[in-house]
Amino acid sequence: MASAPWIAALWAAALVLPLVVAAALGVTSVPRRPAVDTSIPSPDRPAPRLLLLLAPLTALPALALTAVPDAALEVPWLLVGTHLHVDGVARPLVLVSALLYAAALAAVAWAGFRGGRGLVAFLLVCHVGTTVVFTAGDTATFYLGYSLMSFAAYGLVVNSRTVEALRAGRVYIVLTVISESAVLAALILITASGGRVVADAPLAVAESDHTALIVALLLVGFGVKAGTLPLHVWLPLAHPAAPPAASAVLSGAMVKAGLMGWLRFLPLGEAELPGWGLALLVLALAGAFLAVPAGELQGDPKVVLAYSTISQMGFLAALVGVALASPGLAPAVVPAAVAYAVHHALAKGALFLGVPVWSHHAHGARRWVVMFGLGGAALAVAGAPFSSGSVGKYAAKNAVEGVQLGGVDLVDLLPLIATGSTLLLVRAGWLLVRREPDSRPRADAELWAWLLLVAAGIVVPWAVTDRWLPLTDVPGLDPVALWDATWPILLGLAIAALALLLSRRHLLPGWAAHPDGRALPPGDLVVPEERLARVAGSVAGSALTGVRQVRDRGVDGLRRSVPSAAAGRAHDALEAGLSSRPGSGAVVVLFCLALITAGVLS
Repeated sequence: MASAPWIAALWAAALVLPLVVAAALGVTSVPRRPAVDTSIPSPDRPAPRLLLLLAPLTALPALALTAVPDAALEVPWLLVGTHLHVDGVARPLVLVSALLYAAALAAVAWAGFRGGRGLVAFLLVCHVGTTVVFTAGDTATFYLGYSLMSFAAYGLVVNSRTVEALRAGRVYIVLTVISESAVLAALILITASGGRVVADAPLAVAESDHTALIVALLLVGFGVKAGTLPLHVWLPLAHPAAPPAASAVLSGAMVKAGLMGWLRFLPLGEAELPGWGLALLVLALAGAFLAVPAGELQGDPKVVLAYSTISQMGFLAALVGVALASPGLAPAVVPAAVAYAVHHALAKGALFLGVPVWSHHAHGARRWVVMFGLGGAALAVAGAPFSSGSVGKYAAKNAVEGVQLGGVDLVDLLPLIATGSTLLLVRAGWLLVRREPDSRPRADAELWAWLLLVAAGIVVPWAVTDRWLPLTDVPGLDPVALWDATWPILLGLAIAALALLLSRRHLLPGWAAHPDGRALPPGDLVVPEERLARVAGSVAGSALTGVRQVRDRGVDGLRRSVPSAAAGRAHDALEAGLSSRPGSGAVVVLFCLALITAGVLS
């Protein structure tokens, strides 16, 4: 592995420089205190223009790391020994992640996005966390990066501070805590089984006495991030609430952290787990197909694109389920999944970032440029012939050949996901075209950042699959391969045309002919879940009130039975200490330590 000093410097720049810029932006965001003497004007805080100009460039060191095969960094004194490694799986994902963050940061920082200083800071922190997730060589470092990315993303979701954004943030943070708890528990068990190093984790899980529990925790923990049914509900709420640049990295890069977690820690190729593989496969396909009608009933293009992400991630989760059930297929499934993730990250990032570009720059001759770019990204997501999407889908079909589900070949089911993607993309395009364009002039930096991302989406997936991924075959020009990539899209267009015809002839009910998100609100399952949570909170509140009343009566009786004033003062001091933030925090920490100790000793 490469360990030259300049490689270490490159790692330091990739991980430290974005955090330094983010911290500097945070410091400059703190308002100055007014001068004591009101006759003396308060000094103005210098505008962080230089920091904003520098922010997108901080993604370049991570980009440069991918040019160094097997670039590695070891820091023995950090945590339990930190190890970072750009291996064959991480290399393409780090590349597309750096491109996405650079484009998103440029679209915000260089285009003068209002209120963009905080957004840029959170994007920088998320960028570092995502890079660590993809390159971590030990479980502790992986969890550190995963937590950093997950909790920093909350700032992206609630950036606008609207009621909708705060609601989306609440849903996101609840599911994030569930994800973090499950992942932490799984990693503790994996480490205890001898999987402290990520490369040893799959075998450690396969040989562990708690294999079933670990796999269940990994599927739930990383399933939240990957948007797997029924843990997908945060995506349709977070995307319309977050700024488009944040949505681009949420859908393009961060959801791939769930995929990376599965590829790193599940016993793919090491153990045959048909039950767990079948469960994941069924949930993945259910999410892939059910996301289509849910997305078609929405009235916001970003919500429709969010449901498209759920459908596409269902495709990826199905591949993981196949590898989990059939370890002999893992060597072909893993590079196919990475190839598909690379194309989807860039294409979906271009679509989300293209929403404001269409509104701000689709005027005159630029309208055709923007339309061409959005159309190309949409065709890539659908897997059209000659597009980058055709590579990943072709490799995936070859990898799962012979696998059946309920007597149906999986090769015959997966193309139908492209049909659903076509329907969702047509719906999103229709909603986008009907939007009133913004006549106010906008900076060209937003347009150029988006165009560079579109160009990367055309070139990078082909280059990556040709040079870095061990795919046995790529789609050629033979009529069979071209038709296999074309007919799902044609079927989707035919269904969309039929739906339009029925709507024009008033043969559809109003909620289906003119969907606006009210028949099925964004987040679907989260609506009854929120009602259940409110009922549970009300019941818990009533129970807590009863407990407090009983406690108060007991305390009063104790005070009457003990004449000593010192005992009463000691009780009051103990109660005040436990009610304080440090005291309650200490109780929580001790409780968690007791649980971890009990788990280790068992």
